[in-house]
Amino acid sequence: MIYYVDANAFRDGDGSINRPFKCIGAAANIAQSGDEVVVKPGIYREYVAPRNAGTCEAPIVYRSETPLAAVITGAEEAKNWKKVKGNLWKTTVKNSIFGDYNPYTTRVYGDWYFAPIVRHTGAVFINNSMMFETTSLAECQKGKPDPLAWDQEAAKYLWYTEQDGDETVLYGNFQGLDPNKENVEFLVRRNCFMPEGNGINYITVSGFTICKAATTWAPPAAYQDGMIGPHWSKGWIIEDCEIYGSKCCGISLGKYLDPENDMYFTKRHVKSPTQMERDAVCRGQYHGWLKENIGHHLIRRCHVHHCEQTGIVGRMGAVFSTIEDCEIHDVCTSQQLGGAETAGIKLHAAIDVTIRRNHIHHSIMGVWLDWQAQGARVSQNLMHDNTRPDGVQQGPGAMFNTDVFIEVGHGPTLIDNNILLSPVAITIPSEGIAVLHNLILGGFSLINSGVDSIINGQREPRYTPYHIRHRTEVAGFMTILHGDDRIYNNIFVQQHKIDDKKKTAADADYKTVGTAPFDIFPTYEEWADQFDLEKDPDMGHLAEAHFGHLPVWVDGNAYFNGATVYKKEKNKLVDKKSKVTIELKEKDGDYYLKTNYDKALKDFSCGILSTECLGVAFEPEQKFENPDGTPITFDRDLLGNHRSSETIPGPLSTASSKEVLIWERLVL
Repeated sequence: MIYYVDANAFRDGDGSINRPFKCIGAAANIAQSGDEVVVKPGIYREYVAPRNAGTCEAPIVYRSETPLAAVITGAEEAKNWKKVKGNLWKTTVKNSIFGDYNPYTTRVYGDWYFAPIVRHTGAVFINNSMMFETTSLAECQKGKPDPLAWDQEAAKYLWYTEQDGDETVLYGNFQGLDPNKENVEFLVRRNCFMPEGNGINYITVSGFTICKAATTWAPPAAYQDGMIGPHWSKGWIIEDCEIYGSKCCGISLGKYLDPENDMYFTKRHVKSPTQMERDAVCRGQYHGWLKENIGHHLIRRCHVHHCEQTGIVGRMGAVFSTIEDCEIHDVCTSQQLGGAETAGIKLHAAIDVTIRRNHIHHSIMGVWLDWQAQGARVSQNLMHDNTRPDGVQQGPGAMFNTDVFIEVGHGPTLIDNNILLSPVAITIPSEGIAVLHNLILGGFSLINSGVDSIINGQREPRYTPYHIRHRTEVAGFMTILHGDDRIYNNIFVQQHKIDDKKKTAADADYKTVGTAPFDIFPTYEEWADQFDLEKDPDMGHLAEAHFGHLPVWVDGNAYFNGATVYKKEKNKLVDKKSKVTIELKEKDGDYYLKTNYDKALKDFSCGILSTECLGVAFEPEQKFENPDGTPITFDRDLLGNHRSSETIPGPLSTASSKEVLIWERLVL
């Protein structure tokens, strides 16, 4: 069955082609497995909550008839503005429009939210750009942009709210614009397209613009909402969509509502936040967190931008999923919100998740995989400018900046064939990481750091889970020993300025490029020698080795412009004479790489890498392999080109001084 929806139809109909529904929700109430909902161009100011599930063989498909022309939004038009004084205007709305959720009395708050300033889940938009909330009417009238904002032009448009009986009062400083002549909207609904219940499986959402929703803060042990998401389901496809303007998260692949462990720390305080997270993992099994039930989603060719917490968020619900060919940018850059759940992509328990061929830039972080990134692969991505602009300070409660952050995971986690151009490239207070064939302009950070705390004068280890191979069932818990990393066939270039030479790799914002931070780790031979029971048969004497650093493998890398070198690396190229430059050029949305390292590489080569040569991640005893357990041969580069036997380091199979197209503009 095909149902049709047309917001511009003469009157509401029965969903037939001649008598279409006027709202998508009407179709979502009745669509069954195998049905298609075709939505004509128009603005759909509604919350769509699909009631029925599809199947793997017969999903329910929601399709915009014209790409991006069907707009699902959580906003309403803000009209009848009256000038107060100068650039300050005022309008009021009846609270009845909000139902039981008023975004202008609901604060952004919760576990792992650190910003001290009160912000509301509501917002005002002018010409599709989110305005900045102020904490007082005087501040709004003054009209000065927030100095912490990455985009100072956007930050000069301000709004403020207060309650007056049964009305919400909105004030706006529009900097000389007349809001009655501009497109001014305010957030009303919490979500745009998301089931209310669990298990609404196999839904495809294709070609929509999804924008402007009053989403709530989405920490990992709480219910996680977004403008669009599968809730706690399996097999969704979200493709060819533009998703922007969320107060918190754009796409949620996240956690169900568990009342016993929802915002536990914020509400009760009595358990440590880390223990609360361990509880959430174990309770997940009770709530059906199994490979057969959850995850397996596909997010592809989406343009996700201007969301204030994350572009894509998920705790446990993203397992076995793929995020590919998306452009993600301007995430958490207003610095109006601050906390530990902010990135272009922020996932907990990214078990067997593949993040590939994406362009992630101008965000607080690129990809943050927190806990249990077991079997995750970050491959063939372009990341750059994931750092605060010069002169902009870190906001209160805001996180540091990096391209890739893998936190307290046991591996195996692959970071391969990426171009990582931000001043901090890879942050890994983890173990079991393989960094292969990347071009890296930033430092490694939080090496042998960022895991345990000293409380009451004693070390409190942060034990995190690892899993049965390619499953969600917990196999064990262990603290992070650090090490167990493979750093092969990368190009390291020190191009960014080191602004604080006192920083070390234990710091989050370490900008010194290269592998010297791994000098503290043993080689495999040094590590294995500790366990020779013929030398010492006393089991108790092994305790020091059991809790010591794990070995690392570093080989086949090229170092330029003073990038530091792991002292035990044998096959390497260290060029201290050549001046290697890396330049990223944008032309009409396409991005080109311009470099001269082809000359500096000369005839240096390295070997083809494979699952077999990488061994197994120590704690889960799992190979660096595909999600289906098959081996990987790393004989394809960033663009999918074949590598010859004379392999060179870096993400490209051949080196050229010509401009190389590395990202084509996303055309939806």
